[in-house]
Amino acid sequence: MDFNFKEIEQKWRERWEKDEVYKTDMHDFSKPKFYALDMIPYPSGEGLHVGHPIGYISNDIVSRMKRMQGYNVLHPMGFDSFGLPAEQYAIKTGNHPGSFTDHNIETFTRQLKSMGFSYDWSKEIRTHDPRFYHWTQWIFEQLYKDGYAEHKPKYVNWCEGLGTVLANDEIVDGKSERGGFPVEKRLMKQWTLNIPAYAEKLLSGLDNIPEWPNSTKEGQRNWIGKSIGAEVEFKVENSDYTFRVFTTRADTLFGATYCVLCPEHDLVKKITTLEQKNAVDEYVSACAKKTDMERSELNDNKTGVFIGAYCINPVNNARLPIWIGDYVLMYGTGAVMAVPAHDQRDYLFSKAHNLPIIRVVEGGDLEKEAYTGDGKHINSGILDGLNNDEAKEKIIDWLQKRGLGCKKVNYKLREWLFSRQRYWGEPIPVVFLDDGETVLDENLPLILPVMDDYKAKNGEPPLNNATEWKNVVINGKHGVRETSTMPGTAATAWYYMRFIDPHNDEMLADPELLKHWMPVDLYIGGAEHTVGHLLYARFWNQYLFDKGISPVNEPFKKLVHPGMLLGENGEKMSKSKGNVINPDDVIAQYGADVLRVYEMFMGPITEAKPWNTQNIEGSKRFINRVWSIYINDNKIQDAENKNLEKLYHKTVAKVTQDYENLSFNTAISQMMIFINAVQKESVFPREYACGFIKLLSPLAPFISAEIWQQVFDANSLIDYQSWPTFDVDLAKDDEIEIPVQINSKIKARIMISVGENRESVLNKAREAVGINEADKEIYIENKIVNFIKR
Repeated sequence: MDFNFKEIEQKWRERWEKDEVYKTDMHDFSKPKFYALDMIPYPSGEGLHVGHPIGYISNDIVSRMKRMQGYNVLHPMGFDSFGLPAEQYAIKTGNHPGSFTDHNIETFTRQLKSMGFSYDWSKEIRTHDPRFYHWTQWIFEQLYKDGYAEHKPKYVNWCEGLGTVLANDEIVDGKSERGGFPVEKRLMKQWTLNIPAYAEKLLSGLDNIPEWPNSTKEGQRNWIGKSIGAEVEFKVENSDYTFRVFTTRADTLFGATYCVLCPEHDLVKKITTLEQKNAVDEYVSACAKKTDMERSELNDNKTGVFIGAYCINPVNNARLPIWIGDYVLMYGTGAVMAVPAHDQRDYLFSKAHNLPIIRVVEGGDLEKEAYTGDGKHINSGILDGLNNDEAKEKIIDWLQKRGLGCKKVNYKLREWLFSRQRYWGEPIPVVFLDDGETVLDENLPLILPVMDDYKAKNGEPPLNNATEWKNVVINGKHGVRETSTMPGTAATAWYYMRFIDPHNDEMLADPELLKHWMPVDLYIGGAEHTVGHLLYARFWNQYLFDKGISPVNEPFKKLVHPGMLLGENGEKMSKSKGNVINPDDVIAQYGADVLRVYEMFMGPITEAKPWNTQNIEGSKRFINRVWSIYINDNKIQDAENKNLEKLYHKTVAKVTQDYENLSFNTAISQMMIFINAVQKESVFPREYACGFIKLLSPLAPFISAEIWQQVFDANSLIDYQSWPTFDVDLAKDDEIEIPVQINSKIKARIMISVGENRESVLNKAREAVGINEADKEIYIENKIVNFIKR
């Protein structure tokens, strides 16, 4: 009897859905909980390709195992369904973006169900559903009431072609990632959230999540960018204007030869001389067309313009020219004191514009580059002879006593720009009354109106044309609603909480349920969200923790980033390159179990790897071999087989551990070894057959469900059977391979018995590397031998 995967998969999909097999009883506190979450996808019109399921399969394997281990598992799925592509579709077609989005969601849902994921679909979330974004709006209102949300002029990335503001990560080479339209800096009134107020909590919190990738935590540390230094006041010559500069190298103040303001600094227009006005205006206009990333690049071409004004160095009254330069960005004070001898960007700028370079710390070769190391201070008056740390402490004390500066902790983290000139997003529930008062709309959810035209015009959002919707009367006063909408990162900053109580219309979620189910135990998704979604989610969670709503101060206990699945040509899958593989086609030819096994067998899930259609045949043969052994070969008997005993217990131990560690490729390798051994035997003990199919079921759920019903119990499901156990002694290796080193360099490997005595092991090691004696012999039991020879 052949394995008819099409019939069997259809049968079990219908059974799982009809009987709600994976629906979680959220109020069952009798079992330990396990909350497994995937980063919810944006439902694009192109559907899933075979790279998307890597993380989903991984999380599903762990979820299925945890159910069998007695956990109450929450494994939900939803859709991040607001976004720019749907809006662009609406602009082009005149159709409402909701219908386009819902159609795409149906495609995604069908594809996900076809792969056998054990999601609790009763808890599905769609972020464009007013029942969901009601609570996104509610969180915004709490932030506003507590002073964390402000409406103020900000320089933003404006894309006229798309008619909206773009985040930095939506821009590539100065153009919009979607459509390739030009982007420029524009001063517009925007909503911002004061995430810098949480910088220290976000920074310290990284020490409390040991199961996050170090690279991700380091990425967030760098983005938050904590630095300790001084804020120094510079007076503009012949005026009452001053500006402040933050520096971590206040000890180099005597080496400052000029100051640089960012082109957007509000002093630029006020202090630029008439002679320099045209040059400055042209430069400011050119800078508006560059992204922050382009402006921050460390290269020799450091551009800038002298504005004609001077300032006074507070430590020595030196007259310093004031420039504007694109390498200075509008965060912090938006101004720098330039010490070209001891800062590489200042050095490059000085070289480009023939500005003076004054050494104030001994060391390095200033003909080649700036010297940023420690050394004795020179040309620095009261600091001469001191090292860096001593000089910093002394100069900060000197500045503070004279009211010229102060010690300061600074963060690179900038405010979260929280408004977009788009239609397809959460309406911001704010009304600007005619008398100048700003009030919140307490009647939530504030729902998007249906419109005829979804395109922004002249910097005004599409909702500006919804005349009836935007004009309101509150307490007898006329006002106009905010017509910008929230960014796509708003919903994903808290959706993990809503999955716990998705149908609650009275509150964000039941506090008792949040207390029981938070934090997320396993969160899987792309590393590209390191300083976007993941940082914003930690911010909102920390804020809600401070409000007593979230029961934990960190939302995600363990985080895993799946590696990218490349096309067969080794390049990133994309429609334009023609290397996209549709999972529908693979499932139609091989079945979902084969797809799941192949994707997990390709290599460690955190590493990038290319798709290879030829290699999938090996996974197909493995699945067919399992089917044949269980259904066709009549091997399963209520009898012992000592030939399989040790291998069985070793397999249970290794697969269990590998699933826990998300090392699925090695778990599959071990299962293949076991099945190959079974194939050579005439008796497959029923106990082992039962245990093995349980091990396989999280990985290949369709074939396992069918085999369980046909061979073991027609009246029960495998999904909630108890996980197999193993004998620790039987699972141990009798022999292991250990390395032999000479002076800590591996020279050979030897096989030893587990627990073999020291002298026997050393004799084998000496023979393997051809030495009779050493100055020191180190043996770490069952691990390594190291001979030290001087």
